[in-house]
Amino acid sequence: MDARAAGDRVETLLAELRSRAGPDAAGTAEELVSCLVQLYGEGLATIMRLAAEDERLVAQLIADPLVESLLLIHDLHPLDTAARIRRALGTGAELVGITDDGVVQIKLASGCGHTAAAVEQAVTDAAPETAGVDFAPRDPPLLQIARRRPAGAL
Repeated sequence: MDARAAGDRVETLLAELRSRAGPDAAGTAEELVSCLVQLYGEGLATIMRLAAEDERLVAQLIADPLVESLLLIHDLHPLDTAARIRRALGTGAELVGITDDGVVQIKLASGCGHTAAAVEQAVTDAAPETAGVDFAPRDPPLLQIARRRPAGAL
């Protein structure tokens, strides 16, 4: 089960408890979930503290999608927001900046195969704490003019 599916399931179960068992039971369940999240967060913090000196181990941990999502939930990811976005974008898209209100500004290269929707999803997955994506205008494609040389000329 991935982290997103698990989070959705928790929300569904809490909503079901609210509707079936009333506010007291739902409040207790929400407090239980909150305590468990804090407990696991403390455990993850200890793991990251112990692993911090081993760059290879840290790289392996953040390469795992489930572990990475848990680190993000607990604000323990070793890479800052911009580094995570750059890593997710790869080539063909450039991080221009992040506004004070958390909007990510992206510039797509001319002729790159990235769609805006794919880039937005990559940003959201890499940095869920951001508030959206704005796209800067693309640079116009370069115009190349070929000049024919007379036969035999170098």
